[in-house]
Amino acid sequence: MTTTAQRPATAPARGMAWIPGGSFLMGSDDFYPEERPAHQVSVDGFWMDEHPVTVAAFRRFVKATGYVTVAERPLDARDYPGADPADLVPGALVFSMTRGPVDLDDWRRWWDYRPGASWRHPQGMNTTLNGRERHPVTQVAYEDARAYAEWAGKDLPTEVEWEFAARGGLDSAVFPWGDDFTPKGRRMANTWHGRFPWEYEPRGKTNPAPGTTPVGAYPPNGYGLYDMVGNVWEWTTAHYTSHHPAPVPSACCAPRNTRVDTPREPAPDPASSPMERFPRRVIKGGSHLCAPNYCLRYRPAARQAQSEDTASCHLGFRCILRRPTDRLTD
Repeated sequence: MTTTAQRPATAPARGMAWIPGGSFLMGSDDFYPEERPAHQVSVDGFWMDEHPVTVAAFRRFVKATGYVTVAERPLDARDYPGADPADLVPGALVFSMTRGPVDLDDWRRWWDYRPGASWRHPQGMNTTLNGRERHPVTQVAYEDARAYAEWAGKDLPTEVEWEFAARGGLDSAVFPWGDDFTPKGRRMANTWHGRFPWEYEPRGKTNPAPGTTPVGAYPPNGYGLYDMVGNVWEWTTAHYTSHHPAPVPSACCAPRNTRVDTPREPAPDPASSPMERFPRRVIKGGSHLCAPNYCLRYRPAARQAQSEDTASCHLGFRCILRRPTDRLTD
């Protein structure tokens, strides 16, 4: 990995880290098909939030603007043809452990659409945010993340920017800290302990049960960024593609600041994929629900498609700033 651009003297906002930009090998040929092929890309320097947006920060945004998230709004029956009107109530996806091993091809075994679930009630109407102010905010759809970023005078990262930042200067390493998942036996990220989705093995006080942890509970990467893998998936602006573009023949011709601002592939057929009637964006980083036996996606190269309307208890975001002179709200 080569880097460019010297670090500016001061951060444009509290809690942001300078990502110097440069060229790197994006993607991986060693894991899931959608990460292929690995290819050279360049990106300019930018500022990035040191950690995912927290519950406390999102609460300030809502208090200042009166914003209502997607999960809190009434559902439009036209978007869900054939659905029982009684089921069209505000809510979001919530994870529940199973009683034993289940078919891992059927995500409905551990995900429920729970009425009343939202950023205020991440596990359902009867849950609260007490003691979670420093946890990443969850149950935010893509529109919610964009609204917060605009209010803060920032933006959401592209997939290229996010992956470059997540690598922390370690080109082609499996994880943000290197190739060993637990160097010297130390856990470096909030991921699933045990066999998903039924067996969880808590290790100490950091992760006594499946769920988010306070931001900064694990070590930062080489750029000073926390939770770039594990804890919560994070939205990017990129429309999802099933694979990366083919590598260019020479590093000198590598694409720069690649953006996927419009869909490049047809969306799934609503008749066969009723849950995917909305555009899909790339989410990155994996979450506390990722495990080697099911979802080894707590890696910078990993990527997944997510429908824009989806809110869930393991999905959050962080912001970036490309122009430090833009308005900021701490």
